[in-house]
Amino acid sequence: MAEFKSGFVTLIGRTNVGKSTLLNLLVGEKVAAIANKVQTTRTAIKGIVNRPHSQIIFTDTPGIHKPKHKLNETMNETSFASIPDADILLFLIEATSEDIGKGDRLILEKIKEAKRKTILIINKIDLVKRESLLKLIDIYSKEYEFEAVIPISATNAKYREPILEEIEKNLKEGPAYYDMEEYTDQTMRQLAEETIREKALKLLQDEVPHGIYVEVEKMKLRKNKNGEEIYDIEATIYCLRESHKGIIIGKNGEMLKRIGRAARIDMEENFGIKINLKTWVKVKEDWIDNPSIVSKFKLQ
Repeated sequence: MAEFKSGFVTLIGRTNVGKSTLLNLLVGEKVAAIANKVQTTRTAIKGIVNRPHSQIIFTDTPGIHKPKHKLNETMNETSFASIPDADILLFLIEATSEDIGKGDRLILEKIKEAKRKTILIINKIDLVKRESLLKLIDIYSKEYEFEAVIPISATNAKYREPILEEIEKNLKEGPAYYDMEEYTDQTMRQLAEETIREKALKLLQDEVPHGIYVEVEKMKLRKNKNGEEIYDIEATIYCLRESHKGIIIGKNGEMLKRIGRAARIDMEENFGIKINLKTWVKVKEDWIDNPSIVSKFKLQ
């Protein structure tokens, strides 16, 4: 009988390299918020992959970037703090890089310090020619002894199995740390907040800067008239400016309705239960420098 393996795998990389997209691909469920903006992931989110002979626990970390305020500093700290605790690191870089940039160099130095087993994932290979890719592989291979180098496109499902097989190969024998039916250690409340925030970021595009966060104030399970279970969820979207509030609500409340509708559909699909979602928008100036709020984004 084959031995059972388990371990903790941390995804690390600069902002917007596709870590959350890759995590969702590997886990097969929508765990991390995905929006085509930098700094979408603010906390270290865990996703769990259960296989016949292994359990892989993934942590998606905030992208490494130049800190401008307290929130940015906390996000960078969270990312670097997760490196020494990982059994395996997935270091994501972009195929379009011509050399090792400042951000990637910083991460590489942290990996060298920690001496962790690392798999180099080169994402967005559909954007470059083969010669450029081979040159980039050569540059990085001279810097560190990676367990493997896997060029991918994180939106393509065909890369899921090769990555999981490579990870499993490098895991040690160990127990299942979580129930084999689970795919994340996030609470439903956290998943609800992530889903609403993702929909807001996607629908608002560049109209509102990145200064929004979501707080679920109420989450109550009840039965409706037909005896079906339904979750009542009440959430507030906080923004930094009064002008942002108007944009998030939209003309006649249309934008807020669209955000709520998209989030509700996603949650019903993910939670497998009917959702009654109510959302509000409030201004909380300079929350990104408020220690009590920013502390929520630290690695637990």
